[in-house]
Amino acid sequence: MTDRHRRPRTVLAMSADTRAALLPGRALPALLRVADVDPELLFTDFAPADPVFRNRLREAEVLFTGWGCPPVDAAALERMPALRAVVHAAGSVKNHVTGACWERGLLVSSAAAANALPVAEYTLAAILFANKRVLESAHAYRTARGRVDLLGGYPAVGNYRRTVGLVGASRIGRRVLELLHPFDLRVLVHDPYADPDELAALGAEACGLEELLRRSDVLSLHAPALPETRHLLDAARLALMPDGATLINTARGSLVDTEALVRELVPGRLHAVLDHTEPEVLPASSPLFGLPNVLLTPHVAGSLGGELDRLAATAVAELERYGQGLAFRYPVDPGRLTHSA
Repeated sequence: MTDRHRRPRTVLAMSADTRAALLPGRALPALLRVADVDPELLFTDFAPADPVFRNRLREAEVLFTGWGCPPVDAAALERMPALRAVVHAAGSVKNHVTGACWERGLLVSSAAAANALPVAEYTLAAILFANKRVLESAHAYRTARGRVDLLGGYPAVGNYRRTVGLVGASRIGRRVLELLHPFDLRVLVHDPYADPDELAALGAEACGLEELLRRSDVLSLHAPALPETRHLLDAARLALMPDGATLINTARGSLVDTEALVRELVPGRLHAVLDHTEPEVLPASSPLFGLPNVLLTPHVAGSLGGELDRLAATAVAELERYGQGLAFRYPVDPGRLTHSA
């Protein structure tokens, strides 16, 4: 094996549950093919007492990380003098890649592009179902146990020429834009960092947040959780949404003032599809669990089940590129982390 096709010394850093879900089947043989890694040595912290683990950390050139990876801070890096790269088999790296990693000059890759695909697919389904009032009509049908007045009871449903507003032209937001192309929908986008001409080329109209809120039949959030985006949708902004509009949140719960949203949802003025909430797990007493105009899902929009194979394959391919001396296909740019997920 030439230096251009070497197997870098690699360690796994993630929770035990993540390893069990991420590396069954084809992923593990593929990983073993491209890396010198012991899959039984799992790092859930970077201060191990076991000398075998300590030695492996000292020799590690690459961290292969997933959900549950501990922070790679200055203290951890002192125990990994040979470390040169972090390959993350999931989306955001903010929970474990610290400033000390960038100061060291580490190369970082993320499978965020792969994780964006199922989130965008979930969002597309939620948009189409929201405009078709699937949740509301299903509840009415279940309650009536018989015929429902479709023409008289649902005069304004459907996806023809409805307006969809996307907050955030993120990787996920742009994929949603692509998926919406075949449908007769108007699409608005609010993103202070996006080029309006680029958005127009993607089939969307750039506009301010308040205007987007007023015009959207369905509003979908794709912005990162940042100090400046906390409660981006507060009571005043939620009040701008038209009666009967639907809010979809597959981004972060902190983007929405939950108490203000509850006040809009309980009387039925707005509808919601919420895969993220604040708090992340709502209290059992939350009225949102019982409202017919609310669909709550437990953070399922991202990669699950067979979709994890895509994350693993993306990360393994990045590790293989590193071993071949090639640049990552999906590098993380530290300069963009201040306004990204």
